[in-house]
Amino acid sequence: MLEMLINPRKAERRPWELFFVGIFYASISLLLVQWIFAKDAVLSQYSGILVVTFTVMFSMPFIYYTIRLEEKKINSDEGTIALLKEHKKALYAFMWLFLGFVIAFSFWYIVLSSSSQSFKAQVETYCLINRPTNFQDCVEQYGVKKPAFSTVGSITAKDRLFLIFTNNVYVLIFTLIFSLIFGAGVIFILTWNATVIAAAVGIFTKSELGALPFGIARYMIHGIPEIASYFIVALAGGMISVAVIKHEIGTEKFWDVLHDSLNLIILAVVVLAIAAIMEVYLTPLLF
Repeated sequence: MLEMLINPRKAERRPWELFFVGIFYASISLLLVQWIFAKDAVLSQYSGILVVTFTVMFSMPFIYYTIRLEEKKINSDEGTIALLKEHKKALYAFMWLFLGFVIAFSFWYIVLSSSSQSFKAQVETYCLINRPTNFQDCVEQYGVKKPAFSTVGSITAKDRLFLIFTNNVYVLIFTLIFSLIFGAGVIFILTWNATVIAAAVGIFTKSELGALPFGIARYMIHGIPEIASYFIVALAGGMISVAVIKHEIGTEKFWDVLHDSLNLIILAVVVLAIAAIMEVYLTPLLF
């Protein structure tokens, strides 16, 4: 029942409703993990992954049927810009869902006293990206026990830009693979990134609820184009998979679809590079 809270066709008419659905799904998932697995000696160590898993379970039917709906709109005769315009409502819906996830996870990270252990993997990811030269001290500072490893040395802005961009490209590649193999699998990337951003927001605000809007604004400046690039490449992967199913490989129609998908992938990489530059150089100037 909960997993079909909103119909994909209705979501395309009013994509902003997905914002509240995202808040609801994320909150229910986190509270379920807290109530059911918090006292388990083994599973409590993987609370961050379990939160993502529950959220994905709730969201999967909506994502699946939305992708099916969008696949019916695919027309290889359209150009890249036309394709983006054709699918913009679905992209808006996914973005609103993502924003709902981020706000809900950030709120609960700040409110729950055990938040650092509930988001253990996410805090480690944050430290690996933002403080790779002092990883062990970083995770211990934010309440995570037994960090996986430590690194030493110094890092410049250019090094951090390279690290962030390569990490994002790595995620982009997995998003493309997921969309090729199983289109709805992109929701895992969406949810995981939402939890990592939530951990970053909680750390930035020093777990002060009043500073939540400020923290959200800081990470959404570069977070919105970054996540948008993942959705664009997911659309490209979905187009290719549909082309393989509906058309013979090697036909003119197949190559048209492949050409448009490649244009979308290139666009996604460009947007991702812009997001990385914003994260390293613009965001610190504003916050």
